[in-house]
Amino acid sequence: MRIAVQDDRFDLGEESQRFMADIVAVGANSGAIVTFTGVVRGSDSGDMVAMEIEHYPGMTERAIEQITQEAVQRWSLADVLVIHRHGRLTPGEQIMMVATAARHRSDAFEAAEYLMDYLKSRAPFWKKEMRQDGEGAWVEAKDSDEDALARWD
Repeated sequence: MRIAVQDDRFDLGEESQRFMADIVAVGANSGAIVTFTGVVRGSDSGDMVAMEIEHYPGMTERAIEQITQEAVQRWSLADVLVIHRHGRLTPGEQIMMVATAARHRSDAFEAAEYLMDYLKSRAPFWKKEMRQDGEGAWVEAKDSDEDALARWD
């Protein structure tokens, strides 16, 4: 299991290859690997120029580790990778990556969805949408995100 909270960009191909190589190296009998990459999208109004993401180092990593441990306990996973970026990101940039490996695809898919839902709603990140006029607005929690979590109860 690897968790990285970083401001640096990451190479999706390299991270996927390294994740697969790590699984092979430990001899895990995985038949399924699921990867998901989140990308910063623009605002509905079209005037967002960047997303500024803040976090508390240490606290954020611990929260993500707890979310990941819950996924490992819930599904039969061989490995998990979570990368989440912070700092100033522009629309189209990769913001996060989740990878799961399991013997069977249903475990890998469900665990990846669980992680994405919980990372979006429970990982302690604060996001501010910066507009063309230089002003910004904090992104508030959405009911739809809470609804997505309810399916895992």
